Amino acid sequence: MIYEDLMEPITTSSALAEACDALARAQFVTVDTEFIRETTFWPELCLIQMASDEHAVLVDPLAEGMDLAPFFALMADTAVVKVFHAARQDVEIIYKLGNIIPAPLFDTQVAAMVCGFGEAIAYDQLVARTTEGRIDKTSRFTDWRARPLSPSQLQYALADVTYLRDAYRYLTAMIDRQDRREWLDGEMAILTAPETYDLHPDLAYTRVKMRVKKPIELAVLKEVAAWREREARLKNLPRGRVLKDDALQEIAQQQPRTEEALGRLRTIPRGYERSSAGREILAGVQRALAIPKAELPALPRPPALPEGTGAAVEFLKVLLKIVTEEEGVAAKILVSGDDLEKLAVHGEAAQIEALSGWRREIFGKRALELLSGQSALVYRNRKVEIVPMPDA
Repeated sequence: MIYEDLMEPITTSSALAEACDALARAQFVTVDTEFIRETTFWPELCLIQMASDEHAVLVDPLAEGMDLAPFFALMADTAVVKVFHAARQDVEIIYKLGNIIPAPLFDTQVAAMVCGFGEAIAYDQLVARTTEGRIDKTSRFTDWRARPLSPSQLQYALADVTYLRDAYRYLTAMIDRQDRREWLDGEMAILTAPETYDLHPDLAYTRVKMRVKKPIELAVLKEVAAWREREARLKNLPRGRVLKDDALQEIAQQQPRTEEALGRLRTIPRGYERSSAGREILAGVQRALAIPKAELPALPRPPALPEGTGAAVEFLKVLLKIVTEEEGVAAKILVSGDDLEKLAVHGEAAQIEALSGWRREIFGKRALELLSGQSALVYRNRKVEIVPMPDA
């Protein structure tokens, strides 16, 4: 069976098994998913798109009796490269439903950063720059749960994997030509690590944007945020549907000990304090209040920076811009803003990726030379240049 430009989604497990068997003979398969998660904690998988050079298929995971085991087996087949664009959410779904992470995996958005296409390039922009294709985005905001899907919606979905084939070839050829496979490997390792997709409830507080002023506030926030995370997962509801971030912040600040105190908080829905959820929140507050003062979590405080650090960071930013333009690589791949600060403070002793491997060769070494006065930045001929210092 040839699936090229097949517009009718596969709706039976037997047809899916046949399609996956055909796709498994290819060296690579492009993959995308359509999902809805506005009203749930876990994304609801609504459509799967896959393509090789000879086949292109749409799969309806919502079809009655559909068994996705052949799809998961293909994702786990190490003989076939799985190609995604901006893979994180797609992989999260596959990991949740199939308990596997596609491998080997290639993310064209990450590869595009390595090749100098900027940070987080959109799929339609990548297609326009690497192929002769053009994506029609009129079906972008489709309700993918609706059935039947229209021909234009199906065509839009199919384009997400058919154009991706040529984009993948373009990027892999460019990476091999520039000998940048090593540059890519570390980023792919992050995407294939299970911990990337499994945030422990005890760390849920890190998602809450709140400036805590006291250790006890942080302790309460940790307890209540962990409770909300578990509740959201159990009931498959968005975190904000369980309790909004504003409520977490007010609970952490006020530390209510009774139902009456909880009910007086302006961010708590009326009657919430008398529910089982309200009782669990109060229990979490009590656990935090019972922590001995000496054992309360320390507030995250930025270290005091030596004088001149700010200026050094600004110099490093200029150097980073020069290097990214010379090498044709996104700055995000080389070094983060926090790591620039560590480099400015600690120099060679900084524990950062930019001082090891290929990153050291193209950026870290030059950064250390700049910080030690072995080189300087000068402005001439209407551009900033790096020049060696003669007396270094």
